[in-house]
Parts: sequence; structure tokens; C-alpha cells
Amino acid sequence: MELIALRTFQAVVEEGGVLAAARKLNTVQSNVTSRVRRLEEELGTELFFRKGRGLELAPSGRVLLEYARRMLQLERQTSAAVRQVGESSGELRIGAMETFTALHLPKALKVVRARHPRLELRVQTDTSAILAEKVLDHHLDCAFVAGPVVHPALIFDELVVEELVQVYAVDADPVRQPLILFREGCAYRTRALTWQRTIGHAVADAMEFGTLEGILGCVAVGLGWTLMPRRVVEQSSLAAELLIEAVPEEIGRLPTGMIYLREVPPMAAMKTLAQAVLAEQSPS
Repeated sequence: MELIALRTFQAVVEEGGVLAAARKLNTVQSNVTSRVRRLEEELGTELFFRKGRGLELAPSGRVLLEYARRMLQLERQTSAAVRQVGESSGELRIGAMETFTALHLPKALKVVRARHPRLELRVQTDTSAILAEKVLDHHLDCAFVAGPVVHPALIFDELVVEELVQVYAVDADPVRQPLILFREGCAYRTRALTWQRTIGHAVADAMEFGTLEGILGCVAVGLGWTLMPRRVVEQSSLAAELLIEAVPEEIGRLPTGMIYLREVPPMAAMKTLAQAVLAEQSPS
């Protein structure tokens, strides 16, 4: 019984069908169908009842699902344990928001590189929501996201509290401008939309950009306003062209930290990374 077949079977159940499972697994529908059929042939029983284009889990499928989850969890724990034994020459897959990457990650990665010189570091940026999904799907070992994060499968260790501020161009009136923000899934986006409604901006439109530079660049030329961590704005090359205005604490105070799977013991390098971020916040 192959693990990829069990993983495919679980995806079909959890995603509600072959097409959705294929998308999640980044494969074609025919691969999903053939893996499930081979699994049924191997076990000698039907796992699903076919009803038109839909699938309904058969009693034997419900039994297999419970064992499949256990086996796949054991496979992930085994992989993590082996990686920790050889982590001095393995890899650490890190996710982070763009703003966190700009503010905190370079110095922290330098510390990790010094203490774990043979460890390969892989970093990718995305929104908090997508990063959390990637950690849950075991595509990342850890991620730095806006919190607080409450999820039964994740641990959230708060490391930094960012101050979000309203940002707009010199001589601009943000009340009469559209909001400029990151795409769906960004924690700043949610706070910005809440603040927009709270103060009754005359313009309810919003523009989306995928990069920090794109957002601040458009704000600087007067195309709109945004919410951004104070330190990001102050360290920007566009700082002289931007004005900063404080917002209430319930909007502006945003805890940020590291998330990782509860079921997998954190690698030593992850602990080094978190400690390096914390040390940066301490007064010298």
C-alpha cells in the first residue's frame, strides 16, 4: 500500500471530490482516479459509492480513512525525526510575510547560518493565511505570520508586536482616496478594511498589489493610502514622501510570531531562528 495512494484517497475525502483533490495535490484527475482504483483493487473492496458525478464514502472507506490519517501522520513524524537527526546538513523551509522578511528575517537568518552552517535555508513569502495552509500541508517547516493564530494543529509563538499606522502621501487626503493593500489572506488587509469602515472614508474602493514596494510606491505618488508597520515605512527609501498617522490600538497593535505543527517537534534551527528574532527586539 503506497503512501501516495493513501494521501490521494484522503484528499478526495477531505476535498469532496476528484477534481478538488487533483487541484490540491497539483496533479491531473486521471492520476487521482487511477490511484483510488488501484487502492480498491489492492484492498478488494469499494471505498466510494459512485452517484452520478459525485462520490459517497463507503463503510470500508470510512475505516480506511481513520487508518490512513494515522499512517500519514506517522510518516510525517518519521520524516521530521530523521530530518532532525541530520539537520546539520538538511534544509529548513521558512515562510514569512513580506513585511516581516524586510524587517526581521535577514539578521535572524545570518544567526542561523552561523550556528548551522551546513543547513540549507529556503525562504518564501506570502500572506499569513496562505503561509498557515502551507505549514499545515507540510510544505513549510515554520512560518512568520500575523497573529494571534488559534488552530488545533498549530503552535503560535509570539515574537514581535508590530505597530500598524495609516500611511499616505504628503499633501494627500486619505479620506478621499482608495485603500491600497495586499491580496486576500493578509492580516493587514483585514485591519485596513475595518479602519476604513470605522472612520467612514468617502472612497470605499481598494486596489491590490502583491509586493511591499508596489504598495508604498503607489501611496507615495498619491494614488491611495494603506496600513503598514511603522518601522517598514520609516526604513523605506520613500519615507520622505510619506506621512504616518497613528490608529487606535485595537487596529494598530498586531502580534506576530512563528507557527509550526504541534505534532512535529521543532528543529533546533527553528529555535535558533525564533531566538534570533527575539534578541533583535531586546534593547542593546
